[in-house]
Amino acid sequence: MPVAPPPARVPARVTGTARAGVALAALSGLLLALVAAEWGPLVSLDRTVADGLHRRAVAERGFTHVNRVLTDWVWDTWTMRALLAAVVVTLFVRGARRPALWAAATSALGTFVQQGLKAALGRERPSWPDPVDSASYAAFPSGHALTVTVTFGLLLWLATALGARPAVRRAVAAAGAVSVLGVGFTRVYLGVHWLSDVVGGWLIGAALVALSAAAYAGQGANRPRPADRA
Repeated sequence: MPVAPPPARVPARVTGTARAGVALAALSGLLLALVAAEWGPLVSLDRTVADGLHRRAVAERGFTHVNRVLTDWVWDTWTMRALLAAVVVTLFVRGARRPALWAAATSALGTFVQQGLKAALGRERPSWPDPVDSASYAAFPSGHALTVTVTFGLLLWLATALGARPAVRRAVAAAGAVSVLGVGFTRVYLGVHWLSDVVGGWLIGAALVALSAAAYAGQGANRPRPADRA
């Protein structure tokens, strides 16, 4: 009588990534609820930070221009999508089709989640009598913050999953950290987002990447080994 092989054990790193993704998703949901409820302390913090940075942006025009260039060109959502698309196409051509397509699908899901939440919540952006920049659509979550987080999160995941050299992984991580923090600052500094919009973008983007990475690794762990298929 044939004996069924034991189920493949899911590596601890997969469950750890999944737990991190669930925790990030829970924090995202909590922040979303507080934003939707217009919780007083959060609204007050948002306004205090926005007012202080806007005064600086109005007074320091040169620095403000630098931030506009960074947010409109370097860390723009379309720039980030183009960067990831270039990496995805390169990997696909070189034969790493499954992780490439997985990364592309995760990025598309991030855009869908971002637009869906903006439409559902409809949060107003900051309004100023003397604006230094402008933006369209609803405020929460910050599309720039979410997209940069997803893009560099996926690039780091791809570098790790495909065995890139440690120097490459460190470079991606460093560029990602600078970009994620930098774009968050620019969006609040230029007065087009509240601080909680940016934090929401970070949390949602990180949750998407972590859950996607865990799902990908979990599928690999659950595939039967050659000995199991015999």
